[in-house]
Amino acid sequence: YKYSIIIFLIFTFFIFYYGLKQKNFYTPEDISIKKFPNLILNDFYTNSETSSDDILIGSNYYLVNIWASWCLPCREEHPYLVQLKKNSPIKIIGINYKDKKDNALKFLDKFENPYFNILNDKNGTASIEIGAYGVPESLILNQEKKIIKKIIGPIDKKKFNEIKKLLKNEN
Repeated sequence: YKYSIIIFLIFTFFIFYYGLKQKNFYTPEDISIKKFPNLILNDFYTNSETSSDDILIGSNYYLVNIWASWCLPCREEHPYLVQLKKNSPIKIIGINYKDKKDNALKFLDKFENPYFNILNDKNGTASIEIGAYGVPESLILNQEKKIIKKIIGPIDKKKFNEIKKLLKNEN
């Protein structure tokens, strides 16, 4: 009887040990995702299937911003996105994350739309594919679509100034 309990405990230990060492399938990739992947999502306004490769053209820099109307930190960062749109050469692409379209439209009407284009990520898998941990989150890409900076959490004054400095230094 004693030996069966000991064998059971050893067996259980190895199962847990092995299970904890396995990577979770939905763990976002590290930022070193060299190049931004081509995402196929629906356009926010037309609902037509759109490729991110078709949107990420014609600019030296892009800011891909993952946002949602239900996200309070997204409201805090929104004025900075509007300022970037007005005062910098960066093209801002929005990825609307797990949101209701009516709520997102009200959000944009109330706070202004800083986005050149918005893609709809209804189930959140595209955001996971690009390595996002939550909302808001932003990636800055160069014209080769390489990720040059990842911003986790809302853009605040400090991060805003870092983005402006980055854009000046890269030019």
